[in-house]
Amino acid sequence: MENTITTAQALARALSQAGVKRMFGLPGGGSSLDVIEAAAQLGIDFVLTKSENAAVMMAGAMAETTGIPGVAIMTKGPGVANGANGVAYASLDRAPVLVITDGFTPKQLGYITHQVFDQKAMLAPVVKGFSHLEGPDPVAEIDAMLALAASAPFGPVHIELTSEAAKRVLPDQAVIPKPSDPVAFSSEDLAAVQKLLGSAKRPVLIVGLEARQSAKQVRQLAQLLGCPVLPTYKAKGVVSDEDPQVVGIFTGGLQEAECIAQSDLMVLVGLDPVEMILQPWRYGKAVCEISKVEHHVHYVQAEARVTGSLEAILSQLNATLHGYPSGWQPSEWLKIRTQVLEKLAYPPVKFGVAPDKVVQLAAQACDHKKIVPRMTVDAGAHMFSATAFFPTTRPGDVLISNGLASMAFALPAAIACALDDPSQAVMCFTGDGGLMMCMGELCTAVEMQAKVVVVVFNDSALSLIDIKQQSRQLPTRGVRWRKHDFAGAMQALGGLGFSVHNEAEYTQALQTALDADGPCLIDVQIDASGYAHQLKAMRG
Repeated sequence: MENTITTAQALARALSQAGVKRMFGLPGGGSSLDVIEAAAQLGIDFVLTKSENAAVMMAGAMAETTGIPGVAIMTKGPGVANGANGVAYASLDRAPVLVITDGFTPKQLGYITHQVFDQKAMLAPVVKGFSHLEGPDPVAEIDAMLALAASAPFGPVHIELTSEAAKRVLPDQAVIPKPSDPVAFSSEDLAAVQKLLGSAKRPVLIVGLEARQSAKQVRQLAQLLGCPVLPTYKAKGVVSDEDPQVVGIFTGGLQEAECIAQSDLMVLVGLDPVEMILQPWRYGKAVCEISKVEHHVHYVQAEARVTGSLEAILSQLNATLHGYPSGWQPSEWLKIRTQVLEKLAYPPVKFGVAPDKVVQLAAQACDHKKIVPRMTVDAGAHMFSATAFFPTTRPGDVLISNGLASMAFALPAAIACALDDPSQAVMCFTGDGGLMMCMGELCTAVEMQAKVVVVVFNDSALSLIDIKQQSRQLPTRGVRWRKHDFAGAMQALGGLGFSVHNEAEYTQALQTALDADGPCLIDVQIDASGYAHQLKAMRG
């Protein structure tokens, strides 16, 4: 007698074979229950989040950190609508995520209008592909969706699954996942990059998010070129911040301009233009580019470009660069790095704790306890300090929504990181505005006993927007609120909460938080007056 399997079971098996250990979401009463149960039978846990937006962000953060596709499950109608921002994050921040939603059958759509809208059309602009898993070979559709999510540029795919389709019985045929072939590259294009490098004396290496899976080759390239390195936010750690060649962060702004001014060639490795700020290209230097795929909308036209497998391209390129005659001196790296940090330093504060000190003291506390933490950071003015002053030594240890630049990201991402590696605390830097958008996930952190240290930059404002409003000499409207007690809220939810007003109190709270077995929140009073200075130094 032929063995059979349901579509939900086939989906769960494919996820298990892909390495998935955990899914996130809020289930509905339809197919999501079948998928959750089928996955549980294979040892895949389900984390009940408090919003669909957070569920997709957790799935994306885990995918960014581990390289394994993330999975987010939600009900139809309001579930899909609430999760749309998270799906946009996964799209623009290049996270491979399967977004699995309930759906209506054609028969149901003949008489139901309650909660009905075109879910496929709603998510179509921000997903790479879609499937109902209702074709003649649902297993092949599942494999195709997983492969599409994990092909460059990474991103989310949408599976709309009805209860009827989830319960459909299929022949149970053994499936052997096919290894993906490295993307081929043009030897002529590589030769053009080599020629441009050969004529340069003072290149600068710009490292982007595509390079996170190629850290070994990128680090070797940096050593062979003997040049300054500027990672993007999402590429921090590809070359360790402890490496003296790392002189700052590349955003397309002003802070890196001095380094680039002293160079004669910009070498872009794995840079995705989605990572850059909303300003025109400001650097009048020759550019060569090494990337996984060609980005047709870009800030700059490279003189030479090669696309394909970064590991293969860089391995072949590195083999030709031994003895490269770099015109840079290590003393120049140090000078540039020092100048960048000095310009980004926060001015003296009148009260509370300076944002750069918040970050530096956290890093020092982790180092004192010999913790190598992952760090998540929300969108907002506090990210200037968090990204500049928190050292990172490994790729994937900094998680930030940069392509979408969504608030309410840092806490869900930190929870996902903590669940992935329960042995190490995760530092979560968030503004008060971003936290208020996802405060329900503090309950998730407490329920899961996630080792997360949530540091709230409490300045009672949307500070980044406040700065822009002030720069236009507009009256202060719609960007500030009363001071809220986030420490008290955390305590009420069952976690540890500390309210601090100076460096001494903050240092003590960090010691306690890093020793705790569960989540902690440190509510830090911030003087926002220096953010405008940092914004100008970073972006111009």
